[in-house]
Amino acid sequence: MNLLIMGPPGAGKGTQAEVLVKELNITHISTGDMFRNAIKEGTEMGKKAKEYMDKGALVPDEVVIGMVGERLSQPDAKAGFLLDGFPRTVEQARALDATLDSLAIKLDGVVNIVVPLEKLMARLTGRRVCKGCGASYHVIFNPPQTEGKCNSCQGELYQRTDDNEESVGTRLRAYEEKTQPLIDYYKEKGLLLDINGDQEIKLVLEDIISALKKPVK
Repeated sequence: MNLLIMGPPGAGKGTQAEVLVKELNITHISTGDMFRNAIKEGTEMGKKAKEYMDKGALVPDEVVIGMVGERLSQPDAKAGFLLDGFPRTVEQARALDATLDSLAIKLDGVVNIVVPLEKLMARLTGRRVCKGCGASYHVIFNPPQTEGKCNSCQGELYQRTDDNEESVGTRLRAYEEKTQPLIDYYKEKGLLLDINGDQEIKLVLEDIISALKKPVK
């Protein structure tokens, strides 16, 4: 099964990606890992991406899609994949379609984790990080045993500067504005699977699996 996964910051996309690939026995392809591996292995597109990154410039879409094509051509992706972090725009989605066509790969669905804005705000502003070991906590969902102290190393917990309400609100609005056209794009193709992310992790996973079993419209 070949899938994309989408979701705003704080929706639990990373957690669902991790459990979903195990459940379906498919390969998780995150753009962050893909970039690091392509550069480390010195692939053609990895070298091109590094040239831009070394200059502090954005990597052009044509290089990114080239890297995606390289990654999807690898043997482990042929048994199925979950693409995470790409595409981010309609232009990238069209380029991905062309790449998939060239590789004779069919996309089976686009999992879109949906969580109300106010819930996302609470999730993101409640995050606390250990200064010592980097462990992550949440004041509501995953509090430390001792307030303000890490369970593992007893380091001080702090709130990241980008986890305040103003910064979080800006990030969420930017995501919505940039991503809505992409959501509409996949909805028109009959591939979009809206999943309620405002429930227990195992229930979100169950809903995803159930939605994937339904025929594409």
